[in-house]
Amino acid sequence: MSETVKIFDTTLRDGEQSPGASMTVDEKVIIAKQLEKLRVDIIEAGFAAASAGDYAAVSEVAKNIKNSTVCSLARAIPRDIKAAGEAVSYARKNRIHTFIATSPIHMEKKLKNESQGSDKCCCGCCKVSFKLYG
Repeated sequence: MSETVKIFDTTLRDGEQSPGASMTVDEKVIIAKQLEKLRVDIIEAGFAAASAGDYAAVSEVAKNIKNSTVCSLARAIPRDIKAAGEAVSYARKNRIHTFIATSPIHMEKKLKNESQGSDKCCCGCCKVSFKLYG
């Protein structure tokens, strides 16, 4: 049985979570190109729905990467999935990295989703993703 290890790099998104760490769009493209030279399989370019700046960065990375898969983080809500899908659409290979809060307090306060469980929310968002992006 053949096993494959895929490298999924979050530097461009999670790396900016550190205090004092921020990158311009151009800097993110430069780093993404270096990650591609290192043969990173998947580059998470940002969280496209978070801001216009993040959307621009994800889009520019997607336009400049040829071999790696370009990914955007998205909450399991339709507007995030749509923004992520649009931003990564410029890439030859793309994906959406969808996540959902699972604690009751996060479901209620952050997602305003106290009436339906995370399983129903995930199923609905998967349907949105497939409808929009196959």
